[in-house]
Amino acid sequence: MASTTASGPTYLDAFSLLSQVADELVVRSVRDTHVAWAERVGALTRRATGGASVVPDRLHRGIAGAVYAGVSAGLRAASVGLDRAAATGVGPRLEDGPRGRFVSSAVNGLIGDRLLRERPQMAIPMAVRSGGRDVPLDELGGAFPDATPKVVVFLHGLCENESYWNRWRERTGTTYGEALAARGWTPVFLRANTGLGLRENGVALSALMQRLVDAWPVEVDRIALVGHSLGGLVVRAAGAVATEEERPWTDRVAEVITLGTPHLGAPIAWGIGHGSRGLGMVPETAAFGRILDWRSVGVHDLVAGLAEDVPPLPHAGYRLVAATLTRSQRHPVGHVVGDLLVRPRSAYGRDRSGRTLFPGGEVLHVGRTDHFGLLNHPEVHRAMERWLP
Repeated sequence: MASTTASGPTYLDAFSLLSQVADELVVRSVRDTHVAWAERVGALTRRATGGASVVPDRLHRGIAGAVYAGVSAGLRAASVGLDRAAATGVGPRLEDGPRGRFVSSAVNGLIGDRLLRERPQMAIPMAVRSGGRDVPLDELGGAFPDATPKVVVFLHGLCENESYWNRWRERTGTTYGEALAARGWTPVFLRANTGLGLRENGVALSALMQRLVDAWPVEVDRIALVGHSLGGLVVRAAGAVATEEERPWTDRVAEVITLGTPHLGAPIAWGIGHGSRGLGMVPETAAFGRILDWRSVGVHDLVAGLAEDVPPLPHAGYRLVAATLTRSQRHPVGHVVGDLLVRPRSAYGRDRSGRTLFPGGEVLHVGRTDHFGLLNHPEVHRAMERWLP
């Protein structure tokens, strides 16, 4: 059964982080934007008045600086005080409810690499999940009493957690995991810190998978990997990790299914990077550029995805699913915006010249849905019946 040890971050940790973010992003951004605009207007006023406005300008900057410094000091003091209170272990755990787990996963996706350095108690470790809790690998027998030799592993996307695989259940009356369990597969749901780099998460996933296979209650004959969005990239990165195991877990991987995965990068991640650089070129908007620069390595890695240096497993079948808002992927809107986050060409791993990252891979287009609509979509359900009998 899942571990019930009272551990992990509390709401006090979350409020402490909120105070830090309010200081570093909100207050400092407002201050720097205010100062930049005041300097711009002040320069024009001084030229118009022949320098007569110098004293009012200095007085204004002095008062504004004192106000911002006071607010910033208060937020820093609040953050330190909340940290000290959280260190005592008092207060409800952030992970005890679905809302807290939602916040934790979202924050880890946005700044998970920074959390690991500065607030490790809030950084999510990659783990098997059951009932909203991590499952220690020496307790797999209790968590999976009906374990079978066929294991299907689900890994979520950026800022998500394992509960996202239950979305849109009402459309089909079941989930991917439940449907596969009825066909003899054992579904295993993972959670990861999606703010870490793709390759770093790939190493963590590879290590976890080897330990899972070694500790599984029965001999594992076949593994299927299902990744949504960024999760599909992490799955690919894990498959390319070298190992000295006599029989590595990758030898048992029969199928890899990626749902809306930006194999060649996502336009939104590219836009954030360029927006950050563009805003930073002007003093009046530089603070907003710094806000975008807070994005995690995981978000940054979505700019380019993973290229040919992360090859597919030669013995596994690859199933690549893309979605578009339009019925046809050839529709101009569907071609440009895809599922709002990922374009079909990237989801299929095909560049403009027609070269593909997955020779022999099967592609599936799902029309009239968005990026998250690929979770428990009826057309994907039907395809999985063929792919994972």
